[in-house]
Amino acid sequence: MQAKVAVLRTRPETVVEDYGRLMRLADYREHLPTDSRTHLKINISWHVWYPACSTAPWQLEGVVKTLLDDGYPRDSLMLTQNRTVVVDDKVGEVNNGHVTVAERYGLGFTRLYEPPVKWIRYQPRAEMLVLDQVYPDGIYIPDIFPGTNIIQLPTVKTHVFTGTTGAMKNAFGGLLQEHRHWTHSVIHETLVDLLAIQQEIHTGLFAVMDGTICGDGSGPRAMEPYEKGYILASADQVAIDAVAAKMMGFDPMQFDYIRIAHERGLGCGDVEQVEIVGEDISDVNFHFQGRRDTFASRGQKAIYHGPLKPLENLLLRSPIVPWSYFASRFYHDYYWYPYVGRPRVERLAEGDWGQLLQQYLPPGAELENQGNSRLPFAAVAAGAALLAAGTMTRLLRLARGR
Repeated sequence: MQAKVAVLRTRPETVVEDYGRLMRLADYREHLPTDSRTHLKINISWHVWYPACSTAPWQLEGVVKTLLDDGYPRDSLMLTQNRTVVVDDKVGEVNNGHVTVAERYGLGFTRLYEPPVKWIRYQPRAEMLVLDQVYPDGIYIPDIFPGTNIIQLPTVKTHVFTGTTGAMKNAFGGLLQEHRHWTHSVIHETLVDLLAIQQEIHTGLFAVMDGTICGDGSGPRAMEPYEKGYILASADQVAIDAVAAKMMGFDPMQFDYIRIAHERGLGCGDVEQVEIVGEDISDVNFHFQGRRDTFASRGQKAIYHGPLKPLENLLLRSPIVPWSYFASRFYHDYYWYPYVGRPRVERLAEGDWGQLLQQYLPPGAELENQGNSRLPFAAVAAGAALLAAGTMTRLLRLARGR
Protein backbone atom coordinates (compact mmCIF):
# COMPACT_ATOMS: atom_id res chain seq x y z
CA MET A 1 0.00 0.00 0.00
CA GLN A 2 1.33 3.44 -0.95
CA ALA A 3 2.18 5.71 1.96
CA LYS A 4 -0.22 8.64 2.36
CA VAL A 5 0.42 11.93 4.14
CA ALA A 6 -2.29 14.57 4.55
CA VAL A 7 -1.20 18.23 4.67
CA LEU A 8 -3.45 21.24 5.20
CA ARG A 9 -3.09 24.98 5.65
CA THR A 10 -4.91 26.28 8.70
CA ARG A 11 -5.54 29.38 10.78
CA PRO A 12 -6.32 29.95 14.46
CA GLU A 13 -10.06 30.42 13.90
CA THR A 14 -10.48 26.99 12.26
CA VAL A 15 -7.54 24.91 13.45
CA VAL A 16 -9.44 22.54 15.76
CA GLU A 17 -11.95 21.63 13.06
CA ASP A 18 -9.17 21.50 10.46
CA TYR A 19 -7.47 18.77 12.47
CA GLY A 20 -10.57 16.64 12.04
CA ARG A 21 -10.57 17.22 8.29
CA LEU A 22 -6.85 16.42 8.20
CA MET A 23 -7.16 13.12 10.07
CA ARG A 24 -10.03 11.96 7.89
CA LEU A 25 -8.07 12.85 4.75
CA ALA A 26 -5.33 10.54 6.06
CA ASP A 27 -7.91 7.74 6.60
CA TYR A 28 -7.05 7.52 10.28
CA ARG A 29 -10.01 5.28 11.17
CA GLU A 30 -8.60 2.55 8.91
CA HIS A 31 -5.48 2.43 11.08
CA LEU A 32 -6.85 2.85 14.63
CA PRO A 33 -9.34 0.15 15.68
CA THR A 34 -12.13 1.55 17.85
CA ASP A 35 -12.11 -1.51 20.12
CA SER A 36 -8.54 -0.79 21.31
CA ARG A 37 -7.50 1.79 23.85
CA THR A 38 -5.72 4.75 22.25
CA HIS A 39 -2.70 6.58 23.66
CA LEU A 40 -2.27 10.20 22.63
CA LYS A 41 1.48 10.50 23.14
CA ILE A 42 2.06 14.10 24.12
CA ASN A 43 5.44 15.73 23.63
CA ILE A 44 6.68 18.17 26.26
CA SER A 45 10.19 19.27 25.42
CA TRP A 46 10.08 22.17 27.89
CA HIS A 47 7.99 23.06 30.91
CA VAL A 48 7.44 26.60 29.59
CA TRP A 49 5.54 27.45 26.43
CA TYR A 50 8.12 27.96 23.76
CA PRO A 51 6.64 28.05 20.24
CA ALA A 52 7.09 24.84 18.20
CA CYS A 53 8.75 23.11 21.14
CA SER A 54 5.94 20.91 22.50
CA THR A 55 2.56 19.51 21.48
CA ALA A 56 0.30 22.50 20.79
CA PRO A 57 -2.96 22.66 22.78
CA TRP A 58 -5.03 23.13 19.61
CA GLN A 59 -3.28 20.06 18.18
CA LEU A 60 -4.26 18.01 21.23
CA GLU A 61 -7.81 19.35 21.23
CA GLY A 62 -8.23 18.78 17.50
CA VAL A 63 -7.25 15.12 17.84
CA VAL A 64 -9.33 14.50 20.97
CA LYS A 65 -12.42 16.15 19.50
CA THR A 66 -12.09 14.23 16.24
CA LEU A 67 -11.79 10.88 18.01
CA LEU A 68 -14.84 11.59 20.19
CA ASP A 69 -16.88 12.91 17.26
CA ASP A 70 -16.09 9.75 15.30
CA GLY A 71 -17.20 7.36 18.01
CA TYR A 72 -14.05 6.45 19.91
CA PRO A 73 -15.13 5.87 23.53
CA ARG A 74 -14.03 8.60 25.92
CA ASP A 75 -12.79 6.06 28.46
CA SER A 76 -10.55 4.49 25.81
CA LEU A 77 -8.51 7.68 25.28
CA MET A 78 -5.30 8.11 27.29
CA LEU A 79 -3.29 11.34 27.42
CA THR A 80 0.10 9.72 27.85
CA GLN A 81 3.13 11.46 29.35
CA ASN A 82 6.71 10.49 30.03
CA ARG A 83 9.19 12.16 32.37
CA THR A 84 12.63 13.50 31.54
CA VAL A 85 15.34 14.50 33.97
CA VAL A 86 15.49 18.09 32.70
CA VAL A 87 11.81 18.87 32.10
CA ASP A 88 8.89 18.88 34.56
CA ASP A 89 5.98 17.43 32.60
CA LYS A 90 3.38 18.35 35.24
CA VAL A 91 4.36 22.01 34.99
CA GLY A 92 4.66 21.74 31.22
CA GLU A 93 1.16 20.38 30.72
CA VAL A 94 -0.19 23.49 32.48
CA ASN A 95 2.02 26.00 30.66
CA ASN A 96 1.34 24.39 27.29
CA GLY A 97 -2.43 24.35 27.73
CA HIS A 98 -2.82 20.57 27.87
CA VAL A 99 -4.59 20.66 31.24
CA THR A 100 -7.26 22.92 29.80
CA VAL A 101 -7.91 20.45 26.98
CA ALA A 102 -8.01 17.50 29.39
CA GLU A 103 -10.53 19.24 31.65
CA ARG A 104 -12.62 20.42 28.70
CA TYR A 105 -13.11 16.83 27.48
CA GLY A 106 -13.12 15.01 30.81
CA LEU A 107 -9.81 13.20 30.33
CA GLY A 108 -6.91 12.48 32.66
CA PHE A 109 -3.18 11.99 32.19
CA THR A 110 -1.43 8.62 32.14
CA ARG A 111 2.12 8.99 33.40
CA LEU A 112 4.48 6.26 32.28
CA TYR A 113 6.69 6.76 35.34
CA GLU A 114 3.97 6.39 37.98
CA PRO A 115 1.98 3.37 39.24
CA PRO A 116 0.03 1.48 38.16
CA VAL A 117 2.24 1.52 35.04
CA LYS A 118 4.97 -1.11 35.14
CA TRP A 119 7.89 -1.58 32.79
CA ILE A 120 8.15 -5.12 31.47
CA ARG A 121 10.91 -6.88 29.61
CA TYR A 122 10.24 -7.22 25.90
CA GLN A 123 12.00 -9.35 23.32
CA PRO A 124 11.52 -7.80 19.87
CA ARG A 125 10.85 -10.11 16.95
CA ALA A 126 12.70 -7.75 14.62
CA GLU A 127 16.49 -7.73 14.57
CA MET A 128 17.67 -4.79 16.65
CA LEU A 129 20.36 -2.45 15.34
CA VAL A 130 21.56 -1.13 18.70
CA LEU A 131 19.06 -1.40 21.57
CA ASP A 132 20.06 -4.90 22.60
CA GLN A 133 23.66 -3.69 22.85
CA VAL A 134 22.87 -0.47 24.69
CA TYR A 135 20.69 -2.38 27.16
CA PRO A 136 22.35 -5.81 27.53
CA ASP A 137 20.19 -6.55 30.58
CA GLY A 138 17.06 -6.32 28.46
CA ILE A 139 14.74 -3.94 26.63
CA TYR A 140 11.84 -2.74 28.77
CA ILE A 141 8.56 -1.14 27.66
CA PRO A 142 5.45 0.12 29.51
CA ASP A 143 3.06 -2.73 30.25
CA ILE A 144 0.11 -0.64 29.06
CA PHE A 145 1.39 -0.31 25.48
CA PRO A 146 0.96 -3.80 23.95
CA GLY A 147 -2.45 -4.26 22.36
CA THR A 148 -3.27 -0.53 22.15
CA ASN A 149 -3.33 2.18 19.50
CA ILE A 150 -0.94 5.11 19.71
CA ILE A 151 -1.07 8.56 18.11
CA GLN A 152 2.21 10.47 18.17
CA LEU A 153 1.81 14.26 18.59
CA PRO A 154 5.08 15.94 17.48
CA THR A 155 5.73 19.37 16.02
CA VAL A 156 7.65 20.44 12.92
CA LYS A 157 11.14 21.36 14.08
CA THR A 158 14.83 20.70 13.71
CA HIS A 159 16.97 18.90 16.28
CA VAL A 160 20.61 19.15 17.32
CA PHE A 161 21.15 15.37 17.24
CA THR A 162 18.83 14.01 14.55
CA GLY A 163 18.66 16.97 12.17
CA THR A 164 14.87 17.02 12.20
CA THR A 165 12.49 15.49 14.69
CA GLY A 166 8.93 14.28 14.39
CA ALA A 167 6.84 11.16 14.70
CA MET A 168 9.70 8.67 15.03
CA LYS A 169 11.50 10.74 17.66
CA ASN A 170 8.26 11.25 19.60
CA ALA A 171 8.36 7.57 20.57
CA PHE A 172 11.75 8.07 22.22
CA GLY A 173 10.34 9.23 25.55
CA GLY A 174 7.48 6.77 25.68
CA LEU A 175 9.35 3.56 24.90
CA LEU A 176 12.58 4.19 26.80
CA GLN A 177 13.01 4.77 30.51
CA GLU A 178 15.08 7.54 32.06
CA HIS A 179 18.39 6.05 30.91
CA ARG A 180 17.41 6.93 27.36
CA HIS A 181 20.39 9.29 27.14
CA TRP A 182 22.55 6.17 26.85
CA THR A 183 21.34 5.90 23.25
CA HIS A 184 22.27 9.42 22.11
CA SER A 185 25.50 8.31 20.46
CA VAL A 186 23.46 5.92 18.28
CA ILE A 187 20.26 7.95 18.16
CA HIS A 188 19.38 7.31 14.50
CA GLU A 189 19.57 3.53 14.85
CA THR A 190 17.68 3.77 18.15
CA LEU A 191 14.73 5.51 16.48
CA VAL A 192 14.61 2.79 13.83
CA ASP A 193 14.61 0.08 16.51
CA LEU A 194 11.82 1.85 18.39
CA LEU A 195 9.68 2.08 15.26
CA ALA A 196 10.12 -1.66 14.69
CA ILE A 197 8.98 -2.31 18.27
CA GLN A 198 5.99 -0.01 17.89
CA GLN A 199 4.85 -1.86 14.81
CA GLU A 200 5.00 -5.11 16.78
CA ILE A 201 3.18 -4.08 19.95
CA HIS A 202 0.49 -1.60 18.85
CA THR A 203 -2.83 -2.44 17.21
CA GLY A 204 -2.70 0.89 15.41
CA LEU A 205 -0.04 3.53 14.80
CA PHE A 206 -0.72 7.08 13.63
CA ALA A 207 0.89 10.53 13.79
CA VAL A 208 -0.56 14.05 13.81
CA MET A 209 2.05 16.80 13.48
CA ASP A 210 1.61 20.49 14.21
CA GLY A 211 3.37 22.97 11.92
CA THR A 212 1.35 26.05 12.79
CA ILE A 213 4.54 27.37 14.37
CA CYS A 214 7.73 25.58 13.28
CA GLY A 215 11.19 25.66 14.85
CA ASP A 216 14.56 26.05 13.15
CA GLY A 217 17.97 25.77 14.79
CA SER A 218 18.95 24.16 18.07
CA GLY A 219 15.87 22.02 18.68
CA PRO A 220 14.10 20.75 20.57
CA ARG A 221 14.25 23.85 22.79
CA ALA A 222 16.60 26.64 21.71
CA MET A 223 15.05 27.35 18.31
CA GLU A 224 13.95 30.28 16.22
CA PRO A 225 10.15 29.92 15.80
CA TYR A 226 8.33 30.81 12.58
CA GLU A 227 4.59 30.95 11.93
CA LYS A 228 3.81 28.65 8.99
CA GLY A 229 0.21 27.50 9.43
CA TYR A 230 0.53 23.86 8.34
CA ILE A 231 -0.69 20.60 9.90
CA LEU A 232 0.16 17.03 8.83
CA ALA A 233 -1.11 13.51 9.52
CA SER A 234 -0.21 9.98 8.44
CA ALA A 235 -0.20 6.35 9.49
CA ASP A 236 3.33 6.07 8.09
CA GLN A 237 5.74 7.48 10.68
CA VAL A 238 8.65 7.55 8.23
CA ALA A 239 6.65 9.25 5.47
CA ILE A 240 5.31 12.05 7.67
CA ASP A 241 8.81 12.79 8.97
CA ALA A 242 10.12 12.78 5.40
CA VAL A 243 7.42 15.16 4.16
CA ALA A 244 8.00 17.51 7.10
CA ALA A 245 11.75 17.46 6.41
CA LYS A 246 11.12 18.31 2.75
CA MET A 247 8.87 21.21 3.74
CA MET A 248 11.62 22.51 6.00
CA GLY A 249 13.95 22.53 3.01
CA PHE A 250 15.97 19.34 3.51
CA ASP A 251 16.53 16.15 1.56
CA PRO A 252 14.83 13.66 3.91
CA MET A 253 17.13 10.79 2.97
CA GLN A 254 20.16 12.70 4.28
CA PHE A 255 18.90 11.96 7.79
CA ASP A 256 20.02 8.51 8.81
CA TYR A 257 16.93 7.67 10.85
CA ILE A 258 14.67 8.27 7.85
CA ARG A 259 16.98 6.54 5.37
CA ILE A 260 17.59 3.44 7.50
CA ALA A 261 13.89 3.05 8.34
CA HIS A 262 13.08 3.31 4.63
CA GLU A 263 15.73 0.73 3.72
CA ARG A 264 14.40 -1.68 6.37
CA GLY A 265 10.85 -1.42 5.05
CA LEU A 266 9.43 0.28 8.12
CA GLY A 267 7.94 3.14 6.09
CA CYS A 268 8.54 5.33 3.07
CA GLY A 269 11.26 7.99 3.29
CA ASP A 270 11.25 8.81 -0.42
CA VAL A 271 8.80 11.70 -0.80
CA GLU A 272 8.44 10.98 -4.52
CA GLN A 273 6.78 7.68 -3.56
CA VAL A 274 4.40 9.25 -1.02
CA GLU A 275 0.82 10.20 -1.88
CA ILE A 276 0.37 13.71 -0.49
CA VAL A 277 -3.28 14.73 -0.16
CA GLY A 278 -4.89 18.02 0.78
CA GLU A 279 -2.43 20.82 0.11
CA ASP A 280 -0.11 21.13 -2.88
CA ILE A 281 3.31 21.43 -1.21
CA SER A 282 5.44 20.93 -4.32
CA ASP A 283 6.80 24.48 -4.01
CA VAL A 284 6.89 24.68 -0.21
CA ASN A 285 10.36 25.32 1.22
CA PHE A 286 10.87 26.96 4.60
CA HIS A 287 14.62 27.27 3.89
CA PHE A 288 15.47 26.14 7.41
CA GLN A 289 19.18 25.93 8.22
CA GLY A 290 18.93 23.12 10.75
CA ARG A 291 21.02 22.18 13.73
CA ARG A 292 22.99 25.01 15.28
CA ASP A 293 24.73 23.88 18.41
CA THR A 294 24.30 25.55 21.78
CA PHE A 295 26.84 25.46 24.58
CA ALA A 296 24.95 22.50 26.05
CA SER A 297 24.71 20.49 22.82
CA ARG A 298 28.40 21.04 22.00
CA GLY A 299 29.29 19.49 25.33
CA GLN A 300 27.00 16.53 24.71
CA LYS A 301 28.40 15.92 21.24
CA ALA A 302 31.93 16.01 22.62
CA ILE A 303 30.89 13.09 24.83
CA TYR A 304 28.95 11.14 22.21
CA HIS A 305 31.17 11.65 19.19
CA GLY A 306 34.17 13.80 20.11
CA PRO A 307 37.25 13.92 22.31
CA LEU A 308 35.34 12.93 25.47
CA LYS A 309 34.04 9.71 23.91
CA PRO A 310 36.41 7.53 26.02
CA LEU A 311 34.77 9.05 29.12
CA GLU A 312 31.20 8.41 27.96
CA ASN A 313 30.43 5.68 30.49
CA LEU A 314 31.99 7.66 33.32
CA LEU A 315 30.13 10.83 32.43
CA LEU A 316 26.76 9.25 31.64
CA ARG A 317 26.57 6.11 33.76
CA SER A 318 28.21 7.09 37.04
CA PRO A 319 27.31 9.13 40.17
CA ILE A 320 28.31 12.38 38.46
CA VAL A 321 25.46 12.12 35.94
CA PRO A 322 23.10 14.43 37.94
CA TRP A 323 25.56 17.25 37.35
CA SER A 324 24.82 17.10 33.63
CA TYR A 325 21.09 17.31 34.34
CA PHE A 326 21.66 20.34 36.51
CA ALA A 327 23.86 21.92 33.87
CA SER A 328 21.17 21.56 31.21
CA ARG A 329 18.42 23.04 33.39
CA PHE A 330 20.65 25.84 34.61
CA TYR A 331 21.69 26.80 31.07
CA HIS A 332 18.24 26.62 29.49
CA ASP A 333 16.07 27.86 32.35
CA TYR A 334 18.26 30.54 33.92
CA TYR A 335 20.20 31.82 30.94
CA TRP A 336 18.81 30.87 27.53
CA TYR A 337 15.09 31.32 28.13
CA PRO A 338 15.26 34.62 30.08
CA TYR A 339 17.86 36.26 27.84
CA VAL A 340 17.20 34.72 24.41
CA GLY A 341 13.91 32.85 24.40
CA ARG A 342 11.58 35.20 26.23
CA PRO A 343 11.89 38.05 23.66
CA ARG A 344 10.93 35.56 20.94
CA VAL A 345 7.98 34.33 23.01
CA GLU A 346 6.81 37.89 23.63
CA ARG A 347 7.00 38.65 19.92
CA LEU A 348 4.91 35.63 18.91
CA ALA A 349 2.51 36.12 21.83
CA GLU A 350 1.27 39.26 20.12
CA GLY A 351 0.34 37.34 16.95
CA ASP A 352 -2.75 35.30 16.20
CA TRP A 353 -1.29 31.97 17.34
CA GLY A 354 0.05 33.50 20.53
CA GLN A 355 -3.38 34.96 21.26
CA LEU A 356 -4.93 31.53 20.71
CA LEU A 357 -2.40 29.94 23.07
CA GLN A 358 -3.39 32.32 25.85
CA GLN A 359 -6.99 31.11 25.60
CA TYR A 360 -5.76 27.70 26.75
CA LEU A 361 -3.74 28.91 29.71
CA PRO A 362 -5.35 28.51 33.15
CA PRO A 363 -5.08 31.28 35.77
CA GLY A 364 -1.50 31.59 36.98
CA ALA A 365 0.01 30.17 33.80
CA GLU A 366 -0.07 33.42 31.82
CA LEU A 367 2.93 33.84 29.54
CA GLU A 368 4.37 36.65 31.64
CA ASN A 369 4.48 34.28 34.62
CA GLN A 370 6.31 31.47 32.84
CA GLY A 371 10.01 30.82 33.13
CA ASN A 372 12.62 32.02 35.58
CA SER A 373 13.62 35.61 36.04
CA ARG A 374 16.81 36.85 34.46
CA LEU A 375 19.89 36.33 36.53
CA PRO A 376 22.75 38.83 36.20
CA PHE A 377 25.46 37.53 33.89
CA ALA A 378 27.79 37.46 36.89
CA ALA A 379 25.44 35.04 38.64
CA VAL A 380 25.20 32.86 35.53
CA ALA A 381 29.01 32.78 35.26
CA ALA A 382 29.35 32.00 38.97
CA GLY A 383 26.85 29.16 38.67
CA ALA A 384 28.72 27.72 35.71
CA ALA A 385 32.01 27.92 37.63
CA LEU A 386 30.49 26.15 40.65
CA LEU A 387 29.05 23.49 38.36
CA ALA A 388 32.43 22.88 36.73
CA ALA A 389 34.16 22.78 40.11
CA GLY A 390 31.63 20.32 41.50
CA THR A 391 31.91 18.07 38.48
CA MET A 392 35.71 18.10 38.70
CA THR A 393 35.57 17.24 42.41
CA ARG A 394 33.36 14.24 41.73
CA LEU A 395 35.62 13.07 38.91
CA LEU A 396 38.64 13.25 41.20
CA ARG A 397 36.85 11.32 43.93
CA LEU A 398 35.87 8.65 41.44
CA ALA A 399 39.44 8.45 40.18
CA ARG A 400 40.67 7.96 43.75
CA GLY A 401 38.02 5.35 44.46
CA ARG A 402 36.28 7.54 47.04
